[in-house]
Amino acid sequence: MEFQEVVRRRRMVRNYDPSRPVPTAVVDRLLMNALRAPSAGFSQGWAFLVLSTPEERSRFWTATTEPSEPDPWLRDMQNAPLLIVPLSHKQAYLDRYAAPDKGWTDRDEARWPVPYWDIDAGFATLLMLLTAVDEELGACFFGVPPSHTTPFREAFGVPEEFTPIGCVAVGYPAPDRRSPSLKRGHRSVDDVVHRGSW
Repeated sequence: MEFQEVVRRRRMVRNYDPSRPVPTAVVDRLLMNALRAPSAGFSQGWAFLVLSTPEERSRFWTATTEPSEPDPWLRDMQNAPLLIVPLSHKQAYLDRYAAPDKGWTDRDEARWPVPYWDIDAGFATLLMLLTAVDEELGACFFGVPPSHTTPFREAFGVPEEFTPIGCVAVGYPAPDRRSPSLKRGHRSVDDVVHRGSW
């Protein structure tokens, strides 16, 4: 698929065919492409938790949602045969920039204008989303509520220094309801681009 077509077709898919698992080779491609993302100082401060068995996915949903009857969104999302949780690792960046070629030995977070550890994990996530489109799969990035981060860590033994930036659901698309937010339409280039000055 041509790159422009991949970008044009990318959207958040919220329902999946639960009878069709994502082939192992495709899962590997999603992850290998994620590793091609840029990272500050080539720190590569990320990790990816892959949940592909019914038990693993059930444990994820139990840890990250309220114990009640799922709403239509959650019920459809739970059909995804693959969940990938991208995690950022701030300490990898602080350590990398304390190295002799960078020299920030004080590891002061105030030196960072924004948390690049989260941004770079986001770059890696976007590459997974685009790869899913190229593989003719559906995917959706969604957040892990802060109140559920500790149960998530405990359910999967995730070390404290790794922070989930969200989760990517992946699978073969099934009919789903488009987000009502899409009615807003894409903002135009003229609305968001400022050339030379604001």
